[in-house]
Amino acid sequence: MSSFSDLPSLLAFHISHASLKQAQMIQAHFGSLANALKANKSDWLDSQILKAHQLDILLGKTRPELVEQAMNWGEQDNQNWLAYGESGYPALLQSIDDAPLLLATRGRIALLQDPQLAIVGSRHASKQGVNIAKDFAQHLSSQGLTITSGLALGIDAAAHQGGLQGIGKTVAVVATGLDRIYPAANQNLGRQIAEEGVMVSEFPLGTKPLAYHFPKRNRIISGLSVGTLVVEAALKSGSLITARTANEQGREVFAVPGSINNPQAKGCHQLIKNGAKLVESGQDILEELSSLIQLTLSNHTPDLFSGTQDDGQLANDSTQSEAQTPILKHIGYDPIGLDELVVLTKSPVYDIQSQLILLELSGKVEAMSAGRWRRLN
Repeated sequence: MSSFSDLPSLLAFHISHASLKQAQMIQAHFGSLANALKANKSDWLDSQILKAHQLDILLGKTRPELVEQAMNWGEQDNQNWLAYGESGYPALLQSIDDAPLLLATRGRIALLQDPQLAIVGSRHASKQGVNIAKDFAQHLSSQGLTITSGLALGIDAAAHQGGLQGIGKTVAVVATGLDRIYPAANQNLGRQIAEEGVMVSEFPLGTKPLAYHFPKRNRIISGLSVGTLVVEAALKSGSLITARTANEQGREVFAVPGSINNPQAKGCHQLIKNGAKLVESGQDILEELSSLIQLTLSNHTPDLFSGTQDDGQLANDSTQSEAQTPILKHIGYDPIGLDELVVLTKSPVYDIQSQLILLELSGKVEAMSAGRWRRLN
């Protein structure tokens, strides 16, 4: 796997809209990205790696200024650049064939490592559809799943709002540069996500909301997530593109059924006919995704579901169980909240959330209302 550690050089190719595959070819052909930047136009034309419009940007006079602006942007609080192959780059996203070369992030970058569920749907959603999306998102976020969507009007916005109300929070993947929030109607929501969740874009700063950027954005939404839930989608909805990319990436696809008379439900019905899982509650999704969530979280809690011990062995050795799941000893039969667990364990929030999901799926704890848990055995 190629990795890219020279950020200034990487940004020069990023503003030139170089893909991951192109960057890997450049590195192989010239020896490094820095060496490539010293090459003249004839060398580039001989290489046949970049297209004419990309070369115009790369060799243009404004490139140094744009790179400097991007470097300065990444030095601001809670703003970062994540390169493919480096440790903070989301592992699930890195596994897709056309992973982004570079990600701009604004907000709580650690959320990108947490298990995510994409919730997408119509921009022209019904009131019922908006309520369903928000309810699903709030319930799943209260269980620790991070909700990922595209910051569009309708279902996307409702999903983000629901995610923000739980502990899992939300990820907004946008089709513009992160120096702007689109659409304008979601300005306040976008700012809230940047403060409490995280915003993500593969596009250079200053990028406008062009139509062909949105399908590209959709592969990142599904690529970050263990599964994609579609809530209300017409037959030609962009949400069906997200569902298709999720399928191509080997991820689960879920759909909420609706009235046969509702044109905004026809896309969901088509997905169900083609093999998407029909879901009626957030619990349906948690049950389907339990093994995938366990796999995603294995880096945080590697021994919890290792399969090396059966339930009887764990029950007979409480000391060993508590060593494997440090937060379990702090959870009793009276409900306890996340804030209390943070204080008691002195552990990062994402680590506690990860363990809580696994403990709930294994039947050791039960989620209560208002983001609290209690022990079952």
